[in-house]
Amino acid sequence: MINVLMFGPPGSGKGTQSVTLAEKYNLLHLSTGDMLRAELAAATELGKKMEAIMASGELVPDDVVIAMIAHKIDATTGKAGFVFDGFPRTVEQAEALEKMLEKRGMEINLMLVLEVHDTELAERMKKRALVSGRADDADEAVINNRIAVYRAKTEPVIEYGRKTGVSRIVDGVGTIDDIFARLCRHIETVI
Repeated sequence: MINVLMFGPPGSGKGTQSVTLAEKYNLLHLSTGDMLRAELAAATELGKKMEAIMASGELVPDDVVIAMIAHKIDATTGKAGFVFDGFPRTVEQAEALEKMLEKRGMEINLMLVLEVHDTELAERMKKRALVSGRADDADEAVINNRIAVYRAKTEPVIEYGRKTGVSRIVDGVGTIDDIFARLCRHIETVI
């Protein structure tokens, strides 16, 4: 099995690219946000636990998120691996993910990091706001804060990937197809 971590700042296209990579390589696309919403909607035991945490205004703890991912991995059959979309977000999450995968005889094979300049990110999010109607994609101050938070919080995870030898920086500027081709070249080195 192959496990790919997909990183990139807001507006970098990581979600779009993750879905397309998952389709091409028969991987399961794992977005923790989507998974949280699905657990809540299904009213699973995990979903009920998360609902209580979220209702109190707290963030879902790392161990709960890792348990949710482990459950999804254990329940998945017929896939060649997983694409983790924007997860892990901290070094602690990366270490916990690595341990959970090791217990299943798996490892993190590749961390793909889409690199896009801040001005390009801001323009993409503003364009996306016109289509999606997301207010957070239209407000310049919110955009700048989201990018700053990504840079501050995620750099240590990317550095963790560099130290473990799995991180690959990918130029995230160009057409969707050009960027996809760059990502595929990296994936094909580990398949």
